[in-house]
Amino acid sequence: MRIGVPDMVSNSYFPAIAAVDLGAFKTEGLDAEIELLFPVPKAMEALRDGALDFVAGSAHATLTAFPDWDGAKLLVALARHMYWFLVLRSDLGAKRGDVEAVKGLRIGAAPGPDTGLVGLLAEAGIDPERHGVTIAPVPGVLGPGVSFGVHAARSLAAGLIDGFWANGMGTEVAVRSGAGTVVLDVRRGDGPPGARGYTFPALIASDKKIAEAPDEVAAAVRAIIRAQRTLRENPARAKEVGDLRFPPTEAGLITELIERDLPYYDPSISEETVDQMNRFAQRMGMLSKTVAYEQAVATQFQGLWAG
Repeated sequence: MRIGVPDMVSNSYFPAIAAVDLGAFKTEGLDAEIELLFPVPKAMEALRDGALDFVAGSAHATLTAFPDWDGAKLLVALARHMYWFLVLRSDLGAKRGDVEAVKGLRIGAAPGPDTGLVGLLAEAGIDPERHGVTIAPVPGVLGPGVSFGVHAARSLAAGLIDGFWANGMGTEVAVRSGAGTVVLDVRRGDGPPGARGYTFPALIASDKKIAEAPDEVAAAVRAIIRAQRTLRENPARAKEVGDLRFPPTEAGLITELIERDLPYYDPSISEETVDQMNRFAQRMGMLSKTVAYEQAVATQFQGLWAG
C-alpha cells in the first residue's frame, strides 16, 4: 500500500508517516509505505491515475486532480485548520500579524499551498501584481528527495528569497537560525478572519479505491487515528519517526513541534469545516459549484472517527 506525501521532513502530514513507522498500519493488518511526491497536485494526479492508494496532503488540493470532488473523497483529518506559516527575513523587522510587510517581496511557496497564501492576501486587500509580491516555488526545490519547508528555510538564509509560506518545521529552522521571523501562524488565529478554515491536512482516497477495498480503507482510517492517539499519549515517540526519516537537526525538533500540534489532532471532518474549505475553493476558482458534504467526505467511515 503506497501513501503519497508532498513533504516528508515536516510536521504537516506527520500522523500518516507515524502511522507507518510506529506500526499502526501493521496493527491493522496493512503493509504500507510512505512515498515523497512533490508538489501536492502531482501527488493527487498519482492518486487519480492509481499509482498511489492514498495521499496525505492538503484537503483543498484534491480538487486539482478531481474537479468538483468527482472521483475522490476525504477519509479522515490528520489535524485541524490551515497549517502553514508566513515567515519573512528577520532583517526586514516585520511585526507579527503585519500582512502588508509582504509588499514588494519574493515569497517562496509550493504549488497547492500557494493558493492559501494568495487567498489570504486577497482577503487582506493585497494584490500580488499591484503590490509587487512575487509568489513562486523556491529555486532548487524540484530536486529528488527535497522537502519544501526545510529547503525554503535554507534558501531564506542564503538570501535567495525574502520570505516563505511553509510548514512548521521550515519555520522552526528559519527562526532558530536567526534568518526568519514569523509574521503569520494562521492555524493559531493570525491573518484575516476565517483564513484558517481554507484547508486542513487529510488522508484522501479515490472513489475507486473506496469501492473496491472498503475494508482496507477503513483499516487505514483506524491506523491514522491510532497514530494520533499514540502521539497524544506519548509525544516523545515522534523522535522515533524523526530518527528514521529526518536529518539530525530536524529529528531533534520534531517532538517539540508535535507537542504544539497535539491540540489540533482531531480526526473528525465537520460539515462546517468542509463548507468553509469549499467556499474558499470557489473564491479561488478551484470549485465550480456548491457541492454536498457527502460529495467531499467518505461518510461511511464517520463512525471510526471517535476511535
